[in-house]
Amino acid sequence: MQQYVIYTRVSTEDQGRSGLGLEAQVRDIAIFLDKFSDIPFEVLGRFQDIQSGADSERPELSKALDMVRRTGAELLIAKLDRLSRKMSFIATLMDDKKVKLRVAQMPQADKFQLHIYAALAEQERTFISERTKAALKAAKVRHQDARAKDPGYAKRIGGLRDKTMKRNEAIQVKAGNEAAKVMKIIGPLRAAGQTLSAIAETLDSMNIPTSRGGKWTPTQVSRVLERGTIVG
Repeated sequence: MQQYVIYTRVSTEDQGRSGLGLEAQVRDIAIFLDKFSDIPFEVLGRFQDIQSGADSERPELSKALDMVRRTGAELLIAKLDRLSRKMSFIATLMDDKKVKLRVAQMPQADKFQLHIYAALAEQERTFISERTKAALKAAKVRHQDARAKDPGYAKRIGGLRDKTMKRNEAIQVKAGNEAAKVMKIIGPLRAAGQTLSAIAETLDSMNIPTSRGGKWTPTQVSRVLERGTIVG
């Protein structure tokens, strides 16, 4: 019988409480087990860390790996970056002959393919970081040049910034008020154990629009939970 040890990770304590990111991982793992796994199968354990992927020392991952090594089960994760964002960490783990790794979003990928994907993902993150630094540097140079050429530039920019801040404050107040109203429905549903997806479906079925008049998504429900407070 095929055996799995499931590992999930969210980046911050807030994500761990709200379910942001976790529901997607659980969904992808469930799809893999239903559509791609050998049958019958058995899940020996489930482990979850609430910690950055940049941290190699994660207690729940250590427990999951220990179970994998003891039982010969496969470590099942939703995405490769849930395991780690460090190529060196992933490569070391793949070299461990007692660890079998399966990624739900890449159900047919072998160790070699996962190794290549991890290397490419790390290169992409490095490039994005450098591109962001270059864009910020260029923006700073343009700002300095504009100030040098136009003495009134700083005053105009300051005025625009003040107007933008006031507009943003008004938007935040409106969003807070709307969140407080809809929390009268969302709060009790969440307290009763409803998932973010189920709450979104309930709001849509009640014809309650979002602040922009659209349909609800789990992410929008999560934002209301973070922003709103029950009033009554």
